[in-house]
Amino acid sequence: MRQMLRGLRHSLRTRLLAGTLVWVMVSVLVAGWVLSDLFRQHAARQLASELAVHMNQLVAGLSVNEQGDAALTFEPTDPRLLQPLSGLYWQVDRLTLAQSPAASALPSDIAVFNSRSLWDQTLQVPARLSIDPSSGLAAFDGGADMGDMLALVRVVAPPEGDARYRLIVAVDQAVLDQPLRQFRIMLAVSLGVLALGLAMAAVMQVVVGLRPLAMLRGRLRAVRDGAKTQIDGDFPSEVQPLVDSFNQVLQNNHQIVQRARTQAGNLAHALKTPLSVLANASAHESSDFGRLVADQVGVARRHVDHHLARARAAAAVRTPGLRTEVLPVAQGLTRVLSKLYAERGVQINLDGLTPGAAFRGESQDLQEMLGNIMDNACKWASRNIRVTARLAQQGADTMLLLCVEDDGPGLPEARREAAFERGVRLDERVPGSGLGLSIVRDMATAYGGAVEAYASNLGGLGVRLTVPGVAG
Repeated sequence: MRQMLRGLRHSLRTRLLAGTLVWVMVSVLVAGWVLSDLFRQHAARQLASELAVHMNQLVAGLSVNEQGDAALTFEPTDPRLLQPLSGLYWQVDRLTLAQSPAASALPSDIAVFNSRSLWDQTLQVPARLSIDPSSGLAAFDGGADMGDMLALVRVVAPPEGDARYRLIVAVDQAVLDQPLRQFRIMLAVSLGVLALGLAMAAVMQVVVGLRPLAMLRGRLRAVRDGAKTQIDGDFPSEVQPLVDSFNQVLQNNHQIVQRARTQAGNLAHALKTPLSVLANASAHESSDFGRLVADQVGVARRHVDHHLARARAAAAVRTPGLRTEVLPVAQGLTRVLSKLYAERGVQINLDGLTPGAAFRGESQDLQEMLGNIMDNACKWASRNIRVTARLAQQGADTMLLLCVEDDGPGLPEARREAAFERGVRLDERVPGSGLGLSIVRDMATAYGGAVEAYASNLGGLGVRLTVPGVAG
C-alpha cells in the first residue's frame, strides 16, 4: 500500500487529474454559491418592485383631515389581498408622539386600516427593522399565526395634525424561499451535470495530453531493450526538443564508447605484439630463464584478454540499442567446438534454444561468455552437451537464462563456487588457464547478471548464465 501511495504521489497523470478535479469542484461550488446569491437578490428586488406598486396605491389612497383622522379612499386591487391569509397583506398603523421609538413592538389597537387577507390578525411589526440594502425589504416575525414576513415599510407624516402613519405591505417569507429552493435544486442538478462533463473533459484532456509521454516511454523502452538505437517518431513541439536532446546524448555516448573500445583494442594489440615476440624468443630458450619468461608471457596474455573482455563488457552495458540473437551465436560456437573436440565425439544439442531469444549486448561478449561455458563443458563431457535458452521476467527487467549442461563427472556442491575464481583449475590434467569461467562471471556481473553452477539432469555439471535479454 505504501508503494502504491508513493507511486500515486510521483505520477504526473494522477497529479494533473487530482488538480483538475479539485479545480472543477471548487469552481462548481463557487459558481453555485454566486448564482444562488444572484438569483436571491434578483428575486428579492422583483418582490420589492411588486410590493412597491401596492405601497404606492396605499400612499395615493390615504388622506388625513384637519383633525388628523385618516381615511382610505381606495385600496390596492390585487385579488390576493381579498383572500384570507393568502400570504400578501397591507396594514396602516397610527404612530403617536407618546410612543417611544425604542419600543420593541407597537400595540395592536393602533392599526387603523388593514387588508381583508389579514382577516382577524394584526401584523406585529417591531419599531426597529433590519432592512436589506439591496432590495429595501425588511424581515420580521409577524407573530405565531403569521410566521416570518418580508415587508416594505413607509412612514407618512401629513401636514395637518401631529399624527404619523406607518404603511406596511408584507408578504410571507415562503413567497421568496420557495422559488429560491426550486432554483437551487435545478441549479444543483445542472451544475452536477456540468461538473461531470468537465471532469470527463479533464480526464480526456489529461489522457490525450500525456499520450506523447506514454509514446516516448515506449520508444525509450525499445532503445533500452535494443530494438532501436534512437528515439524516432513525431512528438509535440513541447516534447520534441527533449527527444532531440536525448537522441544527441545517445549519439554522443555511442561515439564515446566506440572510441574507448577502439583505444582498448589498440592497447591490447600494442601489448600482444611485444608479448608475441617474447613468447617466440623464449620458445627457443630451454633454460630456466626461458621457461620463466614463457610462463610470465602466458600470464600477461591471459590478464590482457581478461581485462580487455571486462572493459568491452562495461562499455557495452552503457550502450543502448544493442541486440544479439542467441541461436546464430550458439550455432557458430557449436561448429567450432565440434571440430575442436571431434576426436572425442562430443554432441552439442541446441534444441532447447527459444526462437527469437536475444541478448541485450554485444555479439562478441555473448560469444566470449557462452563460448567459455561451452568449451568448459566440452572438456568435461563424456559425450552429450545440452544448451538451452529462455527469457524470464525479473521485476521490470527481461533476463536471458542460458543453461549449458554436460554428462561428465560433475562437481561436488562444495567445489562449484571455486570454479568461478580466477586462475583456479579444478583438475590439472585438463588443459586450460583457469580464467575462462572467471571471465564469464566478471562479464555477467558487468551486465547486471550472474552465473552459477548446479547439478545437471544429464548427470554432470550445469552452468546457468543470467544476462539482460530481449524478446525477438
